[in-house]
Amino acid sequence: MNPVIEDYIRSLIVDKDEYLKELLAYADEYHVPIVHPEVAEFLEVFTLSHGAESVLEIGTAIGFSASIFSQGMKGKGKVVSIELKEEMHKIAQANVARLDVETEFDFRLGDAKDVLDEIDGKFDIVFIDAAKGHYKLFFEKCFDKLKVGGVIISDNVLYKGMIAHDDYVVRRKITIVKRMRNYLDFISDHPQLKTAIMPFGDGLAISYKLEESNE
Repeated sequence: MNPVIEDYIRSLIVDKDEYLKELLAYADEYHVPIVHPEVAEFLEVFTLSHGAESVLEIGTAIGFSASIFSQGMKGKGKVVSIELKEEMHKIAQANVARLDVETEFDFRLGDAKDVLDEIDGKFDIVFIDAAKGHYKLFFEKCFDKLKVGGVIISDNVLYKGMIAHDDYVVRRKITIVKRMRNYLDFISDHPQLKTAIMPFGDGLAISYKLEESNE
């Protein structure tokens, strides 16, 4: 996004409460990747408008987006979140334990490629924000866990512009770029989805599930 427009949009965001400010400051100090401010605002508004009661998240980090989803569910509902790194997993658990909400947080430690096989139930929202080169595999493992009328939200799908044009591609990221382009083609052409690609933050793909498979 044009940085002038991005700065303007961020200037309109009302300051978060002290808890979220602390998480933002921690992420900034220790270089923990979390969702962009405008993406956080979108996730909360979308969750509210969708009337979501359950979220499956791939990529917990410090629990920032899980906390945003809780806000979007008005402090209720359930968030199941998977994190590969034990340190982040523990930090996220400690962070959400401070929240005075009824949301049930179920944080799982491990590789999402394996942990997803252990998760039962259907979800209103699936949020994918983990290893960028594995989005298609994550999708395939969680699609049946998404309700009809539910939405898969994939973050960072434009990957600093590299996905849109080869001029932006960094050589060491070529494999990730190829896989992400393949993923976007896949979800855009998927017969059971309606997908929109949104050019804010680092790019969001929003995929609405139209129907279950006939197989």
